[in-house]
Amino acid sequence: MAGVNTKDFTDAAFETDVLKSDVPVLVDFWAQWCGPCRQMTPTIDAVATEYDGRVKVGKLNVDEQGQTAMRYNIRSIPTLLLFKGGQVVEQRIGAMGKSDVQKMIDAHV
Repeated sequence: MAGVNTKDFTDAAFETDVLKSDVPVLVDFWAQWCGPCRQMTPTIDAVATEYDGRVKVGKLNVDEQGQTAMRYNIRSIPTLLLFKGGQVVEQRIGAMGKSDVQKMIDAHV
């Protein structure tokens, strides 16, 4: 389902893939049944391609990877968290346009 540059994050590899990353990481918390989440997919894929090499961009399915979703108190989806140096530096809840996602990332790249 994800684009070629969009990562698929898991509970098991979250620490390695996200928290210990040497570049900022944008995580889209989503679920298959969530309409606004599905609407965000082309935006997330486009951003993943545009920022390839500078930012990791990926999705975490809250139904399949609930441990990480609970850890970050994800109560509404879609939720975007931007991690830098293992810490959340930006958070947005709800569907948004590509320019809003870019603004979120650009402040930390």
